Formats: sequence, C-alpha cells, structure tokens
Amino acid sequence: MGKVVLAFSMSLDGFIAGPDVSKEHAMGVGGDRLHKWMFQGGPESSIDLGMARELLAKVGAVILGKRTFDVGLQHWNDTPYPVPSFVVTHEKRDKEDMKSAAFTFVSDGISSAVKQAKAAADGKVIIVMGANVAQQLMKEGLADEIYIQLVPVLLGSGIRLFEHFGTAPIELTCDRAVNSPHITHLKFKIAK
Repeated sequence: MGKVVLAFSMSLDGFIAGPDVSKEHAMGVGGDRLHKWMFQGGPESSIDLGMARELLAKVGAVILGKRTFDVGLQHWNDTPYPVPSFVVTHEKRDKEDMKSAAFTFVSDGISSAVKQAKAAADGKVIIVMGANVAQQLMKEGLADEIYIQLVPVLLGSGIRLFEHFGTAPIELTCDRAVNSPHITHLKFKIAK
C-alpha cells in the first residue's frame, strides 16, 4: 500500500505558511516565499526541479484539510495534483469533479480519509496538504514519511507543522538530504 507522506516547504524557524492565511493569501502573508524555489529557473535550479518532478511522479492521491481546500481551490483551478484528492471535513458534501481528478469530502475522520486515499492511490504515495490534517496523522501514527524542503528564510510567525500532536517523542530516520543553492531537501522515515 502507498505511503502517507507529509511534504512541505518550511522556513528555518518552522513555519509552513505565513500569518493570516486567507483566500487572498493562501500561503499566508509572506508565505509565498516558501515556494519560490519551484519557480527560480536557471541551471542552479535543476536539483530543485528534479526533486519536484521525482515527487510528482510518485503521487497517487492527496489528503488535505477543508481550510486548505477553501483557500487553495481558486489558485489551483483543479485538484492540487492530477490525482484523486480527499478533503477531511465535518461537512457532508457530494464529490466534486475537476479537470484532472475529483475532490471527495470525507466527514468520518482521518482514518477513513487514509483508507480511501490508499485505495485510490493504487500503491503510489499519498501526499498530505495542510498543517491540521498533517498533525492529526502524526498524532494517530498514520504518517509514514516526512519530506521537508527547508527554505533559508525566517518568517517569524505563521503556521507551524510540528505542533499539536502530543508530547511523546517521534523517532525519525533521515533517509535523504540534498542541498541546492535555494533550499535543502530532507526526507525522513517515521519509526513505527
């Protein structure tokens, strides 16, 4: 079965979005800086573009939170990746077909979202979007790996990925570290 992967660009001080996330500022105020590495261009960006392509080729499904869906949809105009996407929400809604795939709204919990995403992913990776959903997965022990694109910037405030999932240590093994002039790509396996 496919692995559940938390894949986020993160500032050096631990933020995956800036403050005041809204439809206008889907990454929060100043948070767009975290994804600048994807659009740098030039020969020095070949490492970063290669890493992004490598991840994209592995994605079979996406799990995201309702807030991420609400603020991101107008920017994506489709599913965030061209694969089935599962929105964790308390709201019951019908499936929403898009150009590349569909959004399925899961109102019966994070475990159900994982089960549905794994079935749809057909053995490929399930990417997680949204801090709250990622934290729920960590708390429930349902995440398998963490990919961090560590961006050399201090945002100072915003939304942190690593909080709200308990106080017990979670052991990680660094499986890969790749440096580029723009960011450091880190891959960790979560001990089970």
